[in-house]
Amino acid sequence: MFTRRRFLTTTSATGLTLAASGLAAPAIAQGRKIKLGYVSPQTGPLAGFAESDAYNIARFLATEAGQNFEVIVKDSQSNPTRAADVAKDLIISDEIDLMLVASTPENTNPVATTCEAEGIPVISTKAPWQPWFIGQQGNPGDPSTWRPFDFAFHYFWGMEDMGAVFTAMWNQLETNRQIGGLFPNDADGNALGDPNLGLPAIYAAAGYTTHDPGRYQNLSDDFTAQINAFKAANAEIVTGVVIPPDFTTFWNQARQQGFSPKAISVAKALLFPQSVETLGAAGHNLSCEIWWSPSHPFRSSLTGQSARDLAEDYEADSGRPWTQPIGFIHSLFEVASDVMGRVTSPEDPEEVAAAIAATDLETMVGRVAWNGEGVPDFAAANVCKTPLVGGQWRRREDGGFDLVCVENGIAPQIPTADTMQPLG
Repeated sequence: MFTRRRFLTTTSATGLTLAASGLAAPAIAQGRKIKLGYVSPQTGPLAGFAESDAYNIARFLATEAGQNFEVIVKDSQSNPTRAADVAKDLIISDEIDLMLVASTPENTNPVATTCEAEGIPVISTKAPWQPWFIGQQGNPGDPSTWRPFDFAFHYFWGMEDMGAVFTAMWNQLETNRQIGGLFPNDADGNALGDPNLGLPAIYAAAGYTTHDPGRYQNLSDDFTAQINAFKAANAEIVTGVVIPPDFTTFWNQARQQGFSPKAISVAKALLFPQSVETLGAAGHNLSCEIWWSPSHPFRSSLTGQSARDLAEDYEADSGRPWTQPIGFIHSLFEVASDVMGRVTSPEDPEEVAAAIAATDLETMVGRVAWNGEGVPDFAAANVCKTPLVGGQWRRREDGGFDLVCVENGIAPQIPTADTMQPLG
């Protein structure tokens, strides 16, 4: 296959004059800024993940390091096919030097797969590492066939962390340990809902039983079948990985149909203030994972800001409450700046990939280093883990919500502010 990396390697080796073909010369030779491509779900059901993007990018470009970069943003529209298409466009038409991508496997995976095929380095985040790594393998069901990537690198937590955090939160309550599982037919749902390799196995090891009525399609408008299955199982806990509009539909219908669990701990859907605000009083004490918050004890390598400084600056700039992606998107540009500052030829994909692999950086979300720490051998070269805690949304008298950390067993450096409370 003729890729852009092959073209660059061939032209370098033969001394071909790029200008003669009408193609742009490498960034350094042209004296232009380093080009970063960024694919993000600016619109569609995953748009909550991108709420802070414009703020993060503007703040990055305003830094001293940011002056050396151009950031070209493409909207995936929350569609995996489009994500792959715009990634290819960034590589071929915009001739980026490094790709950045975030926000669920539906966005990260098609971009990372495209970059790997084209031989262009990519750094991704904000997707559990198992759906990211395993989901891109040719045969996800056969571990013997899994292979590391040459150009794709990822940092985030894994489902083992989410399982540990959620069960530790539920252990603070009196329940019958019966769980209703909401897992959609997408990369997250299929990986995390796998009965043998996913969350149900982790929950079983902790003494919980998961009742999974099967995969449903994203943007479903009727969850009666799931609700009835949870009632029949006498499930006092609901968990899963659900997009925001689907959780709103489920929880409204559950309450209408008289289903009242003691705890709901759902990934993805409950990350954002706006998702919980739409529920009104019914959002009180819903729980989720916390990947980043103003209380995280980390600082930016670019600006020196603390997590609280960054959150407060975002709130002052946007007039909106802080949201978890702020810290991770900030860190994505920290890592990109650090990597490109350690290469002599930004247009050389293999040199950039080697620099990514050698990263060891304290960032807004903690240490980012692809050193294999806490990661199975098969993914050690491509995955870096970040800390995870658990929290609950508490409704204030003014109708707004605060996300309060209630569990930090696997990340004690991040402080808790309260204990887990039951719904109702």
